[in-house]
Amino acid sequence: MSPASLVDIKLHVRFKLSALWTALMFCYIYGDYFGLYVPGKLQGMLDGDGPVGPVSEATLVGTALLLAVPGLMVFLSLLLPPRLCRWLNIGLGVFYAAVMLLTMPGAWWFYVALGVIEVALSLLIVVYAWRWPRA
Repeated sequence: MSPASLVDIKLHVRFKLSALWTALMFCYIYGDYFGLYVPGKLQGMLDGDGPVGPVSEATLVGTALLLAVPGLMVFLSLLLPPRLCRWLNIGLGVFYAAVMLLTMPGAWWFYVALGVIEVALSLLIVVYAWRWPRA
């Protein structure tokens, strides 16, 4: 007796993009969380050292916006008109892959491992958006 075939559904590219942004966000969160365990990191935060230099309202707003965009793309990938959605996913996917590649050198191995995954997810976002099905 042969095993029964499993039923599968075809997912629209919007759901794939949304899921990829979700996975990317989890990697960001885990990377930032595990980064708190790096010796000296918490003391640096208490001393006013931020992710891009001394902490100020401007640097925290910039960092917050940088990290909010992928979270928003989880939703916007399902909502935006197709053409805008496609180009936004391509542009932001390339941008976030570049951000990770620029922040990985010299980092601890856990961050590099998550960074490689984040770059792969970002590039998958670009590929899926680039290959958006046409009518």
